[in-house]
Formats: sequence, C-alpha cells, structure tokens
Amino acid sequence: MTDTSNDISVGSLTELQNINNVQRTNKLCDAFQKTFNCEPKFFVNVPGRVNLIGEHIDYCGYPVLPMAIEQSILLAVAPSEDRYLHITNTNERYKPLKCPIDNIIVQVPENGTPPEWYNYFLCGVKGIYDELPNGPQWGMLVTVSGNIPPAAGLSSSSALVSAATLCTSFVNKFSLNKTTLADISAKCERYIGTQGGGMDQAIAFLAIEGCAQYIEWEPLTATSTALPSNAFFVIANSLTKANKAATSDFNQRVIECRLACRILAKSANLPWRELERFSTLQKRLQCSLTDFERFADRILTRDLYSRDDIINFLEVDENEFENQLLTPNTKHLEKFKLRQRAMHVIQESIRVTRFREVATKSNNIEELGKLMRESHLSLNELYECSHENLNRLVDISDRFNISARLTGAGWGGCIVAICDSLETSSKYIAELKEKYFKNLPDYDENEADNIVFVTNPQRGATIYLNAQ
Repeated sequence: MTDTSNDISVGSLTELQNINNVQRTNKLCDAFQKTFNCEPKFFVNVPGRVNLIGEHIDYCGYPVLPMAIEQSILLAVAPSEDRYLHITNTNERYKPLKCPIDNIIVQVPENGTPPEWYNYFLCGVKGIYDELPNGPQWGMLVTVSGNIPPAAGLSSSSALVSAATLCTSFVNKFSLNKTTLADISAKCERYIGTQGGGMDQAIAFLAIEGCAQYIEWEPLTATSTALPSNAFFVIANSLTKANKAATSDFNQRVIECRLACRILAKSANLPWRELERFSTLQKRLQCSLTDFERFADRILTRDLYSRDDIINFLEVDENEFENQLLTPNTKHLEKFKLRQRAMHVIQESIRVTRFREVATKSNNIEELGKLMRESHLSLNELYECSHENLNRLVDISDRFNISARLTGAGWGGCIVAICDSLETSSKYIAELKEKYFKNLPDYDENEADNIVFVTNPQRGATIYLNAQ
C-alpha cells in the first residue's frame, strides 16, 4: 500500500477483498464483467460517515467531529474510448445511465421529487471536468455497489459524489490530493441544489483508521482525535428516510443562518453583504464563542422574522432579497426563525470544542454523553430537524441510560449513541430491537445487523488497482 502525506492511498485488489469482504468485491466484479464484457482496471472505495457531534455547523464555518464507518460506496471502473459515461448499479432498483462526456447535465429535483441516483455521480464527474484545462479525454465504464443506507444521515449521497470525483480524477490523471478532491467534491454537490458545508466530503477523503477527525475550514484541515478506549459507538437507523435534495428543509436552515449572520453583521456596522457565515463574522468581531453567543442573544430578539422584517432591516428591495439572499427552492419562504438557528449553531460549536477536550484528555464517557444529549435537544427544539422516530429512539436510549443524538441532517435517518463497553452496547442493541424495531412493519430481522450496529473509525477514500 502506497501512501504519501496528503495523497489518496493506492492498493491492490487483494487488499480491497481483505477490508471489504471477498463476496461483495466478487459480486461487483461479476456485475461489471457481465455488463461491459471486460474486467475493471481499478476500484474506488469511499466510506460513509457518522458525525459524533457538530450538526448543521459546517456550512456556518465551524469545526465538526465525524468519523468514517465500514459501510461504503464501492466502484469498479475502466476507461472507455467512446467518450461516453456508462454507469450501472449492482442494485437493480437503480436504473443505468449512458451519456456523452461532452454534455454532462445534473438534473436538479423539483416539487419534492428525489433525484435519480446517478445525478449524484454526475455531480462528481462534472466537478472534475470543470477543473480540466483541456476537458475530459476518456469516457468511463462504471459499476456501483453501495451498502450505506440511503437517506439515513450516513452520507450515502456525498460518498457517491466523492467516489465519482475520485475515479474521474484518476482516469483523467488530474489529482490524487485528498484536500483538493474534498474541496471539489463539496462544491460540485451543490450542482444538485444542496447547500452543504463540506463535512461529508472532508471525512470521506481525510479519514484515518482508528480516529475521529476534527475538521476545520479555511483552510480545510483534519486533525486526528483519539477517542476513549472504552467508548463504543452504536448507530441505529430509524428507517425513516430523509433526502436533503428533495425538499427545501435543509436549504431553509442554511438560508436562515446566513440571514441571521447578515443581520448581526449589519448591527455591528460591518459590510454585511460580504459576511454570510457565523465563523467569519465572529473572527471579524474578534470575540470568543461565548461572547458571540451573548451578542447574538442580544440582537436576535424575535422568535419569528417575516420577509418584510428582514428586507427593512437590511434595507434591500424584494428583488435583491429573493435573488441574492435566497436559493431557488427557498424563494417561497415568508417566515424565518433566525434566533433559534443562530443559538443552536453557536452553542453546538461550543459543544464540539468541549467534546474534543474531554475525548483527548480523559475517558469520561458520561461527560461525552451529556454533550450528545444536549446536542440532540438543541437539534430538536432550536433547529427543528429531528423526527418523531428519532426522538423515540433517543427516549428509549435515555431510559436505558445511554446517551444518543440524531446524526446527519435529520428529518429521519439515524441516531448515534455512546456506550462504555462492548457488553453494554450489545445489551443496548437488543433493547432497541425489542422496544423500537420489532414494532415497525418494514423491519426485516435478517437485515438487523445493517440497521443497528456498533462501529469504529475507518480509513478514508482509497484506490485499488486490478492487477489481474
């Protein structure tokens, strides 16, 4: 295995089989050969992620603390001389796509309809093509295998975007720099309309086995954070799907944060049009997070702001407000909860700092759990991105004396919980199966190990060459 300081690792097919099991790898190879009548030249493996703490703050410029998980997007790839992309999936539910490399069009969803799965792949392809000075030189044959639960808050869509970015870059001999690819992947996912902050793509490329990553922005850096040796993290999928690109909920929160930031900036007599992220404003104010919280608490006094309230305060007209300050799928909004969103972001950022301190300086699982509980309460009450099923899982966890929180964007998806031993985590998983999952009509006991499971930190995106 070759690995330089900030370049993607390149390994062999044997190594891939060892980490991703022979059965899955062989099934992918067989599907590729059956479709394209040739062998793949290389494979790309990109993990999903679980965010331990720091939800909805990456797009506000604040550090987060995720780790990569075992579930991944796995690609089999070969260059193609016909200047077409041929994309297939081992799951027959996902239809294939063939399109010319000179006309990549990402279809943005409308009217709450989820995008076709391959549009996420096209985001990554287009992201690299836009960087190539002479345009793409090769088409690609690609078969996708994914075992990250979709719409579960474990970054399945971003992992697919990142995998597409990596394989396209490798075929076109562009770059294997992890930071460069993470940055491109974060930007190009916005082609599909999601105004994310980059956490998912950063951990996909920068994850290191055995550690969580403390990810900071401007510039993008990842600092390995050791977790207590007696900490075991359990992920439980509520089986309630949430798709960020299909609704305006996610982008609404992004916009509310940007508007709150601009009102705070104008209140401080700063050039508010240049300031849309809380972290940037905080730096301009040269204050601590605690002082910034007090400032926001003093300025953002209303529980609800109307469109006219914001237009009048910022002294803009309707046209500038709608076309410069909103996104296409938030132009319909009339009411905004600026105070609640700002207070969550700032307080969550304080919790991330505290979580990292506790994780690195002690084995105090109880204190880490307390911070996770506080995070979920804030996400539920201030950010309003939880779901009744997520709350049920957290309530069951509380009664079992286990700390848990929603992870990912919310509105469905998963919770992450912290346990103080493998024995405790096993009993906790049994409790969740009995009290929550057995009562669901779509629960398949044969799939239980993919629905609720213990995880530990995995490595980031990797290329594996097929030497056969």
